[in-house]
Amino acid sequence: MNKGKALTFYRKAADQGHVGAQHNIGLMFLKGEGTEQSNEAAAKYFHRAAEQGFADAQYNLGYSYEHGRGVTKHMARALQYYLLAGEQGHDQV
Repeated sequence: MNKGKALTFYRKAADQGHVGAQHNIGLMFLKGEGTEQSNEAAAKYFHRAAEQGFADAQYNLGYSYEHGRGVTKHMARALQYYLLAGEQGHDQV
């Protein structure tokens, strides 16, 4: 399956609240796979999944806040999301 079609299917699932799909869309925007690269769109989708408790998205959103990738750099928010990911046993925290 090509990346553009994958993005279409992920969006359908993401719109229904599927956190894994939301996170995967964030990764696709981050890498520019199947879509134009956009740090802002990546952060938006990471945020959607992070707010539902998805540890990988919490980590990626924390990284985004730490480095100002698609969002305004904000160390306190970065720490908040890193801590949430760590509480769930994320292996990079």
